[in-house]
Amino acid sequence: MRLSTRSHYGLKAMFDLAQNYGSGPIPLKTVAERQNLSDHYLEQLIAMLRKAGLVKSVRGAQGGYVLAREPSAINVGDIIRALEGPIAPVYCVSEKDPGSCDEADYCITRTVWARVRDGFTAVCDSISLADMCREAKESHKR
Repeated sequence: MRLSTRSHYGLKAMFDLAQNYGSGPIPLKTVAERQNLSDHYLEQLIAMLRKAGLVKSVRGAQGGYVLAREPSAINVGDIIRALEGPIAPVYCVSEKDPGSCDEADYCITRTVWARVRDGFTAVCDSISLADMCREAKESHKR
C-alpha cells in the first residue's frame, strides 16, 4: 500500500504549522518554502485540510493559516483521512462504507486486509503533531 503525495506533503505542511503553533498565522508561501513544496499544490491540500476542520485561515496583511486545534489534538490519521478519505488497503474493508463483495462471508484475504487496516490506523491515530514536534526536537539535540 502506498499513500499519495497528498498525505506526504499534507503531513509536512501540518507539521510545519504545528512547529510554529502559537506564533500567529503562517503564510502558505512560507510553509511551501520551508518544506520545499509547490505553492499551488499546497493551496489544494490546505483547502482539503480546512474543509476537514484541521486548519483555519486568517485573512489580511498578517494572514495565513493556523492549526484549528492544538497539535496534541490532531493526529496523523486525521490528516490522512482528510486528504485520502477512509483508510483501507482494499475497498471491501474501508473504515466507512465498505464495498460489498459476494465473497465477503468466506474470503480469507478480507480478514488479512482488515488486520492491515487496523494496524495501520492504530499507528496513525497514536501519533499526534505534538509527538512529531517533540521527536523533531529530540533528534536535533543528538
